[in-house]
This record gives sequence, C-alpha cells and structure tokens, in this order.
Amino acid sequence: MSDKYDVIVIGAGPAGYVAAIKAAQLGFSVACIEKWTKKDGRPSLGGTCLNVGCIPSKALLESSHKYESTQHEMAEHGIALGDVSFDVSKMMTRKDQVVEQLTGGIAGLFKHNGVKHLFGKGKLLAGKKVEFAPQDGGAVQILDAGNVILATGSVPVEIPPAPLTPGKIVDSTGALEFTEVPKRLGVIGGGVIGLELGSVWSRLGADVVVFEAMDKFLAVADQQIAKESAKIFKKQGLDIRTSTLVSGTEIKGDDIHVTFKDGDGEKSEIFDKLIVAVGRRPYTDGCIASDSGVTMADRGFVHVDDFCQTSVPGVYAVGDLVRGPMLAHKGSEEGVMVAERIAGKPAQVNYDTVPSVIYTHPEVSWVGKTEEECKQDGVPYKTGSFPFAANGRALASNDSAGSVKVIAHADTDRVLGVHIVGPNSGDMIAQAVIAMEFGSSAEDLGTIMFAHPTVSEALHEAALAVDGHALHIANRKKK
Repeated sequence: MSDKYDVIVIGAGPAGYVAAIKAAQLGFSVACIEKWTKKDGRPSLGGTCLNVGCIPSKALLESSHKYESTQHEMAEHGIALGDVSFDVSKMMTRKDQVVEQLTGGIAGLFKHNGVKHLFGKGKLLAGKKVEFAPQDGGAVQILDAGNVILATGSVPVEIPPAPLTPGKIVDSTGALEFTEVPKRLGVIGGGVIGLELGSVWSRLGADVVVFEAMDKFLAVADQQIAKESAKIFKKQGLDIRTSTLVSGTEIKGDDIHVTFKDGDGEKSEIFDKLIVAVGRRPYTDGCIASDSGVTMADRGFVHVDDFCQTSVPGVYAVGDLVRGPMLAHKGSEEGVMVAERIAGKPAQVNYDTVPSVIYTHPEVSWVGKTEEECKQDGVPYKTGSFPFAANGRALASNDSAGSVKVIAHADTDRVLGVHIVGPNSGDMIAQAVIAMEFGSSAEDLGTIMFAHPTVSEALHEAALAVDGHALHIANRKKK
C-alpha cells in the first residue's frame, strides 16, 4: 500500500465519497478512510445517510405509506382488498437490501475510479500527515497527503433527561430497528427526523406523541407552510405538542414514564418506546490532532472559509463538520467543489439555493428565504400561493393536500424563496432551485410552459399568483 496520496479523504459519507470520486476523476491519487462496519463485520461505505439515515428511513417511509394507502384509499378507487396486514420483519429485510445494494454500489464506484478504500480510522496530524489505524488491528501507518479532506459527518445529540437505553429509549438509528410496532410511541423533537420516524410508526398503528420544545412548529420553515403542514399531520394522527420540554424519563418494567413541562405545568405520560431526535452534532472525536493547526468553531464545528478551506492550507472540511444545514446534498456539493478547487478550478457552492425536504406525506420542501426572514431583513417582497386542491393531477391522484408558495422581490420580481407542502414536493423543489440559481423572476416562472396535467403546474400557478394572475383560482389581487 502506498503511503503518499495527492488527496486523502477521512470519511465516506455523501460528502466524503463524492469528494473522493471527483478527485480521482480529476486525475489525483486518492485514498478514502472509513471505519463504518456492517452488522456482520464487513466494511461499509456511505456513512450515516446510506447505512442508518436518509436511505433506510425512506425505505420504511415507503413501505408504511403503501400499507396506509392500501388500507384507507383503495376503496375510493373502486378496489376491494379485504383485510390488509403487514410484516415488520419483511419491511426491515427490504430496507436492509436497499442499503446493501447502494453501499455496495459505492464500493464499485471506488474501484472503477481508482479510489483506494482504507478500512479503519483516520486522524489528521500536523503537516498534512494522516494516521491510519486499520480496523483489523494491524499496524498504525502514517500517510502523507498533498491535500486532506475532512468529512467525518455527525452523530445524534443525546440529552440528559432521556439517556439512551437499547430497545427502549433510542436515537434515529434505533428507531429504524424496531421489531414490532409500539402501541405508544413518544418522539422528542419535532424536526425532520422526528416527523419522518414518527410518521413511519404512526402509519403502522402506533399512537405517536411528538414533543417539540420550541413554541413554533417547524420554526426554520415558512410559517404559512408550517402551519398548514401541522394541520395535515395532526389530521393523520400525529399528536404534535409545541412549547413542551421533556424534563425526565424513568423506565419501569415495560413502560417508559416521561415527564414534561408545557404551558399548564409539569405532566407525565407513559410510552412503550421513546425516540430522541433533537438534532445532530459534528463528529470529530479522535479525528483531528490538537497540533494539526485546524481551528475549531462553536459547537464542535470546524472553521472554514466560503470554499471549505480550514486554517491549514491544503486541509479542507465538508458536510456536517462545517456551517450550514446538515444535509447530504449540501455535503456532496461541497465535496465536488473542494476537489475541483484542488485541481485549480473556480468552483463554489451557492448556499442561498440549498433545498430542504421532509419526507412525510405530503412532503414538505423549501428553498431560499421565508416570509419571516424577508420581514426580519427588511427585504420588500410579494407572495403568491396555489392550493393542490385546485390542481387536476393532484385531485385525480386523490393526493391534493397542501399548497405552493412563491416569494419574490417586490421591486425586481426575482424569486427569493419557494415553499411547498404537497405531493412529490421533494422532486418539485428542484424546479425552484434551478429557477433561483439562474436568477429567475416570478414572471419567468409564470411564462414557462408546464406539462398538463402535472402537480408541478401548482408552482406555475403560484408564480402567476404573485402578481394576481393565477388562472385556476380566484385572485385576491389584480395588477
């Protein structure tokens, strides 16, 4: 094995493995160090996202949605199925098969592109040297790197009132491994992870209570869309409680006693399982030597400039280790940017157009500024909204909950933000990202031809509604 590489990447999650592949495509010699191990001891690439995050959660969301729609919606389509049942173990097996296929795919891409996978732990030392400790217990090696990319990701945040207890009080990873549906499920945290995992088990029959400490539901989202989303989720059976702070937990036999404080004082409820989903923190444990020269930022993040360069020339950090939303696609784009900048290319990431998606049903997605941010920043703005209830494809699909909201600058008409709760909104938001990336105005979106009938027409109509020109709803304003 070589002890010198042009680029060494520490971490093979969405930020790291993409950076490694891109660097190899640009002609560099590349090694990627990753310690992730499957249950059977085999190495696995893809990090949290592919192994215990984005992908397995979406597999279970899809399985649970198919069960729910089969149970409740088929009769409306004239389809009689009789009693419908499900098998959690088969859902888990399918989930694991999806993970196996995708993680194996990355290994194949490494081989095809000439990326050397080093199975073990990596640590950045001084002078752009990297310590590699093989997972099999072999001799520790010191590697030389022309450039180092730190991409070690993040781990779930733990909280003192709810210490993790295997099989009872779990984090997002444990919530993907339940062997049966809990009758009573508590979820601490009403963000992306809490809502998605709560939805999985709610669809399969669990009574789900979501405890959210903040007074606003989805505080980071546009509040018009957040309030509409909350109504939809509550109608589905999620008991969402804002301004509610969990203060303690106690396991008594099979029961978990949860104490919490809300506007009426301290209370207690009993659950069978409890999911802690209060966010994630950067993972740098043992990955960066104290004399490496890398400057740390607040809350464990690595300090970087706009191009993910750390305080040490030739050492970069990407993904969940650095500022900005902890999103796989954001990390991947940073990985590509860094690889290209190492190659001398003028690459950059536009952080104003990073999309966010919550994979509930309906999905919630957004990009750009919220109306609240426009008000706070003193930006003159105008808005247009369009409900999926007036969209032909959504109605034909019996999936018409939600709406699209477009925010544009009042003077220039440039699109500042797009916010959606509705069917396939995670796919629809890409259209808004492209529009904003190329400086589109609301008028531009309104004059583009959209195929009919599609749910995407709701974006077209919302853009028209910005100036009171929507065609398939009564406009509140005319111009």
